[in-house]
Amino acid sequence: MGFNCGIVGLPNVGKSTLFNALTQTAAAQAMNYPFCTIEPNVGIVGVPDPRLSKLAQIAKSGKIVPTQLEVVDIAGLVKGASDGEGLGNQFLGHIRGTDAILHIVRCFESSDITHVHGSVDPIRDIEVVETELMLADLESLKKKEQSIAKKNNPELAAEKSFLARSIDWLESGKMLRQLKFTEDEEVFANAMHLISRKPILYVCNVNEYDVAKGNHLTEKVAKFACARNSNSVVVSAAIESEIAVMDEEAEKDEYISSLGLSESGLSRIIRGGYDLLNLLTFFTVGPMEAHAWTTKINSKAPVAAGVIHTDFERGFICAETISYDDYITYDGESGVKAAGKMRLEGKEYVVNDGDIFHFRFNV
Repeated sequence: MGFNCGIVGLPNVGKSTLFNALTQTAAAQAMNYPFCTIEPNVGIVGVPDPRLSKLAQIAKSGKIVPTQLEVVDIAGLVKGASDGEGLGNQFLGHIRGTDAILHIVRCFESSDITHVHGSVDPIRDIEVVETELMLADLESLKKKEQSIAKKNNPELAAEKSFLARSIDWLESGKMLRQLKFTEDEEVFANAMHLISRKPILYVCNVNEYDVAKGNHLTEKVAKFACARNSNSVVVSAAIESEIAVMDEEAEKDEYISSLGLSESGLSRIIRGGYDLLNLLTFFTVGPMEAHAWTTKINSKAPVAAGVIHTDFERGFICAETISYDDYITYDGESGVKAAGKMRLEGKEYVVNDGDIFHFRFNV
C-alpha cells in the first residue's frame, strides 16, 4: 500500500517543476505561464528509505523494491475556480480521489517568473486556494442537502444534521479538517470525499540560497500550518530538478551536502506525507528481493499481510518477525535466529515501523 497526493497551488508557484523532479519525467510542462498543465498528470515515484539498501546488502538481495508514492499534478487553481474560472474547476474532482494534498506555496522573489497576483504573499495565496476547496465542498454539501431535504425518513436525521453542521462550518470560512466529527459523521464525510477534510502538507518553494534555513516567508507558512495542526517543509523545486537528472547516487549526495542539507527535498516531502497520513514502513527481505511496504500506524499483522496479497490476510496464521535494529545488529536472519531474537507474532500483533516479516498463511 502506498499513498497518493494531489499537488495544488496557484499558477507559477513551481508545481509542475516539482512534479517533474519527483517523478523524473517531463510529463508536465514547467512553462512560465498559467494553466500549462492541461491534463492532470499522474506520476509514480519510489519512496527513498536508506534502511532498504542496508537490508538488501546484508541479505544479498537480487532486487530492491521501494514502496511507492503516487502524485497527481493538478492545474493551478485561481480565485473563482469553483465557479469555472481558469481551468481549476474541472480539476477539483481529481483532488477528491487523493489521500492528502501537497500545497505548493511560492516563497521566493523573482522578476523573471510572474505571479498571478503581481506580488509574493504565501498566506494570501494559501487562502485563495483553500477558499476554492471550501467552495467546492460547500457546493457538494448543499446539493446533497437539497436532494434529501423533502424526505421525511427519520433515518436521514443524522445525515441532515451532518450536512447542516458542515455547511455552517464552511460558511464561517474554516476548512472541514478543523471540524471534529462524530463517528457517524465520519461515515457521511468519507462517502462524500470532501476536499477540505484532507490532510495538507504545505511545501514552501524557495530559491537555492534559502533551502537550508528558509526565509521570512517560510516562517509565516510554518506558523500558519501549525495553527491548522498541519506541517510545512522547505524545498527548492529548481534544486530538485537538478538532483533528478543526476545518474550517480554519490553525485547526488555530494551536491545535497554542498547545499548544507542532509537529504533531498523529496525525502522531506515523503517523511512529511507519512507523518500526515499516519503511515509506517515494513519490509520483506530475502535473496530474491528486499521489498518495502506501507501500512497505517496501529495496523495489526494480518492487515499488513493483506498489503502484500489478500490471500495472506485471509489465511493468516502468524508472522515471523524481526525488528530492523536486530536484523542489522545480528547481520541478517540467521544471526537473529541464533540470538533468539526472531518472534512469532499472532493476529493481534500491532506492526512497528521497520518490522521485517515472513508471513505464514493457509491457502
